[in-house]
Amino acid sequence: MGIKDLEDLKKLSMLKSQIDAVSVGDIIVKDFPSLNPEDTVSDSLALMRRTGFQEIPVAKDGEYIGMMRYGTILRKKSATPDTKIKTLVSSLPTIDEETEITKIAELMVTNNCRQLAVLTGKKVTGIVSRTALIQIAAEMKSLKNIKVWEIMTTPVVYVNDNDMLAVAVDKMRDLDIRTLPVVDSAGKLNGVVGMKEVIDNGWKAGEKSIGALSKAPSSQIPVSSVSVTSVLTINWEDSMEAASDIMSSKKISTLPVLDDGELVGVLTEYDIIELMSSCRERDQLYVQISGLEDDDKIYADAMYDDIANEMSKIAKIYRPESLTIHVTRYNEGGDKKKYSLIGKLFVDGRVVNAKVVGWDLVQTNNDLIKKIGYEVKDIKDSNVTFRKRKK
Repeated sequence: MGIKDLEDLKKLSMLKSQIDAVSVGDIIVKDFPSLNPEDTVSDSLALMRRTGFQEIPVAKDGEYIGMMRYGTILRKKSATPDTKIKTLVSSLPTIDEETEITKIAELMVTNNCRQLAVLTGKKVTGIVSRTALIQIAAEMKSLKNIKVWEIMTTPVVYVNDNDMLAVAVDKMRDLDIRTLPVVDSAGKLNGVVGMKEVIDNGWKAGEKSIGALSKAPSSQIPVSSVSVTSVLTINWEDSMEAASDIMSSKKISTLPVLDDGELVGVLTEYDIIELMSSCRERDQLYVQISGLEDDDKIYADAMYDDIANEMSKIAKIYRPESLTIHVTRYNEGGDKKKYSLIGKLFVDGRVVNAKVVGWDLVQTNNDLIKKIGYEVKDIKDSNVTFRKRKK
């Protein structure tokens, strides 16, 4: 069964049944870290480094308040190590022990999160992580026939080893990702750099502002001075089962994808979770916009209208299966807001990726889906860029 087979509702239902045969009770982590609203950013980052959690429950007097998110800290330009986290807590959705695994995958995609709190009443009784869902994927034999290239993210966003660290910081923030491949002057992969290395380097240099890292003196050094050079990779013809197994056993979230030694894509936990989410039964095209700030949600209807218009055009060429769009907003001072939108469309057994940055949310969304539409038309006209699964 390949990606294209997911168009078959019977096979889709079978895959969903396999995934949801696992219960929350099977994967819940009951020994988990927690924070208090009066804790600081420094306390949070120290706990995140020590435990590997990127979202940590915040509770007061035993009652759940929300989650402290690594991504929130990175985007908050005014945050310092002494900032109290009560001003930074995010209202992520919660789950219970009856929630289906495919629903959890959908919530993780929608909110671009790595952990969700399991609640009994108002008390946190455990955590479910992306890692646990990747372990489920690693044990699913049905993923053996889905190839890495079918769901990997392309084109590859990377940094050169002689780029300044500030370049990596800006790219990670723009894309709302944590890790970037590092290539040499010949374009060959020679490492990865993550936000963990950026933060560690900045704090060692005594930087106090988390949000201004890209402009800090500690970021004016070559990427190669902090990048990790011992990198696990995956071949683009390898199976999703093999990729999931590597991620699960080695506890990594990102795998550079190679084809005959050439860097051709990146596979992340998010890509696999997105695949699991797409197995939920739906009567029509699944469209999901994630990452909208509360005051931007008033534009959601206009965004969906533009999406529906473009998808109707795409449907005349190929049948679109699912579309996910992730929004990242940056406050550039005053009332100026900048948006970075990343879209992924599953269509005709292929994946189309696109990214657009702009100042107007609705227009940027419109530009993104039109860009996706152009890519789909290119697929129709040429089979060079995208390869179909061999039959």
